[in-house]
Amino acid sequence: MPRPSQDGLEWKETLFELVPQWMRDPSIAAIENVCRQHLSIAPKDPCTVAFHTSGLFNKLYIVESASGPRMMRVSLPVYPRHKTRAEVATLCWVRENITIPVPNVFAFDDTNDTRSVSSRLHEAGRDIPGLVVGTWETGVHIQGIGTLDLRKVDQVDQGHGAEDLDKVSPGLLVSHEFFMGDHLYYDIPRGPFRSSHDWLSAVLNIIIVHQTAVLEKTDDEDEKEDAEEILPVARRLLALVPKVFPAHPDEAETTALYHHDLHLNNILVNEKGEITAVLDWESISAMPLWMATMVPKVLDEPVREEEPQLHMYMDEIPEKCNDKNKCKNELYFIHRMEWETTQLRKVYNVTLRELWPEWSLEESYVELDFFQAVSQCDGIWVKKAVRGADYLEKGQVMRFKDLWGSGLGL
Repeated sequence: MPRPSQDGLEWKETLFELVPQWMRDPSIAAIENVCRQHLSIAPKDPCTVAFHTSGLFNKLYIVESASGPRMMRVSLPVYPRHKTRAEVATLCWVRENITIPVPNVFAFDDTNDTRSVSSRLHEAGRDIPGLVVGTWETGVHIQGIGTLDLRKVDQVDQGHGAEDLDKVSPGLLVSHEFFMGDHLYYDIPRGPFRSSHDWLSAVLNIIIVHQTAVLEKTDDEDEKEDAEEILPVARRLLALVPKVFPAHPDEAETTALYHHDLHLNNILVNEKGEITAVLDWESISAMPLWMATMVPKVLDEPVREEEPQLHMYMDEIPEKCNDKNKCKNELYFIHRMEWETTQLRKVYNVTLRELWPEWSLEESYVELDFFQAVSQCDGIWVKKAVRGADYLEKGQVMRFKDLWGSGLGL
């Protein structure tokens, strides 16, 4: 396939994974140029751009103009055009169809050249109103697996909103296993996928292609040893896909939008404790309904059934503490969070059963555990994935989290 431009991006190999790196910082002048163009700011009118914060794939800037503050997010070209467009489509669709408060996208630019930036522009503060701590809503279903795509997504620009856009449908799956490193150039299906069978088969084929290439090219003995351990389990899991997920060639699988990164840093609240925004919708996709039974990250903490008692914990600096409730060492607050999330998980599971009585949560365990095995088979938990494959081949059910301890939040 033709190699899209990824100018400005390089991948750095760490101990456990590849991470994207900026080869150079985004041009403030280019950001200002994009803002003036899309917000119709005249050359004589003020427009200031200031760096705010950064994430793994993005840098965030505050843009000030006469019309008020905006936030500009500039993205690395990890999946040129598709990642930016998919996130815009997802945000527009969520605002139109689901009662989850998200940023309002004013404009975006998905090019990647020296005159512009791959970015999206939304209003800061005022028009980010309000979470349903959940990943789907009853009745809001899609057909097929993939990241949302809108055929007329360009109409978001110049004041056109979600009401002007064509019907949403899944498109290419914008997910890290499909674009990290050289994966963007592998000759494999990229979506939309009709079923869990097709999707997970593609993911496993990526692992097989990558590890085969490692064996063929590397001179590093440790890398060879890892590949020789990973390849057999990936092939075993690929052979097991039809057993866990029978193919359905006649009809696309019913899916729902699933936020896989719903942790506390992505949920904003005001001084009253009211949720004002849910953030980080990049790579959020339409996924199988069994994925929606996973506990969200905001509730994924170690189990702690006994409530921690304040008097059982030492003060951080006893001689300097006037307010004992605020001077406890960090361990108390860690344990408090673990206890609270343990109680909230119970409420979450009860509520999920009430909202979705027709779905057998127990039957989802096999699918979820197979997904965990696929996700971990080329990482540090490959031996855990091997044990999971052993159980599946024997037709036995064993929770993936129980193979070696707990802590996966399932």
